[in-house]
Amino acid sequence: MSPVDPVDLTASLVRCPSVTPEDAGALDVLHDLLADAGFSCAWANRGGIRNLFARWGTAGNARSFGFNGHTDVVPVGDESSWTMPPFGAEIRDGVMYGRGTTDMKSGVAAFAAAAVDFVRDTPPDGSIVIAITGDEEGDAVDGTTALLEYMEQNGERMDVCLVGEPTCPEKMGEMIKIGRRGSMTVKFRVIGRQGHSAYPHRANNPLPAMVRMMDRLASHELDTGTEHFDASTLAVVTVDTGNPATNVIPAECRATVNIRFNDSHSGASLSEWIENEVTAIRERFGVEVETQVKISGESFITPPGALSDLVSGAVAAVTGVMPTLSTTGGTSDARFVKSHCPVVEFGLVGQSMHQVDEHVRVDHIHELKAIYSRILKDYFA
Repeated sequence: MSPVDPVDLTASLVRCPSVTPEDAGALDVLHDLLADAGFSCAWANRGGIRNLFARWGTAGNARSFGFNGHTDVVPVGDESSWTMPPFGAEIRDGVMYGRGTTDMKSGVAAFAAAAVDFVRDTPPDGSIVIAITGDEEGDAVDGTTALLEYMEQNGERMDVCLVGEPTCPEKMGEMIKIGRRGSMTVKFRVIGRQGHSAYPHRANNPLPAMVRMMDRLASHELDTGTEHFDASTLAVVTVDTGNPATNVIPAECRATVNIRFNDSHSGASLSEWIENEVTAIRERFGVEVETQVKISGESFITPPGALSDLVSGAVAAVTGVMPTLSTTGGTSDARFVKSHCPVVEFGLVGQSMHQVDEHVRVDHIHELKAIYSRILKDYFA
């Protein structure tokens, strides 16, 4: 049989307008391809989200290589700003345009194509697991976590896993992610007492309390970095009173901070620090302070070793570039997989992801398939 063309497969996926939480047929395209190649396929749907689990080989084999990715995409935004149809997958001058071309339908297509060709040409002594979700760009509540739950319930597992997110800043092959920072968002509501701005002694202005608290949080040095991570950061992302009047002291004020933290912290330890700061503000200003904490993921690291060496070797063999091992960037579904097995991330150049006229070079799709093929070959050698 002819090799699977990852560019054609990418185009088929891009033409499915799978904006979270809609699937729009993207996972059916993958299901049909993998099932025809002998993969056992199952649905791990939850909460209205479709998730595809596929395995070639017998569950429980000594070696199992896993791939995790997603077919959902972020909204188009202002479609009139696009110069190409956002779901057209049109190719011009060697570049394919469309939402999801970079993040990350090309990555999913490249691995699926590599896996299908590999099991057809050189059936491995082991199994290949492909776990694809439709809920990565959203709240990620019913996506990869649902797939991992399905695997646990059905005796399935991955010994190692590769997540195909875009990882390269500018040049193909230059970076592998071996970990990610944790992420948490804290919303604050400071409640005082409304009054006339000409008689501030008759009110209790929540703004000085909020401003002082935001300053204390933003000025605090969380750490100076660790062996594999840059320093943790805290960003004040909004402060708002909703007060249009200049002669009224408002009754309350709201603010939000986002923290990206390394492995010297946990969500719990940072929550405790936040609560201590809140207590100090309550006592000093005589206001009420309410907080809402959302921990999107803990920091994690897959120490450099066999898995990162495997991927680095394949990348270098195909591209001639020795990738750096990094923990930069936001969160990904690797934060869920890390509790199941060792995991690293490698994928395309990510410069245009989530942007208007998102695009990918066609030769990069072919190159990515070649890298994934080499990884499978070397893993099962």
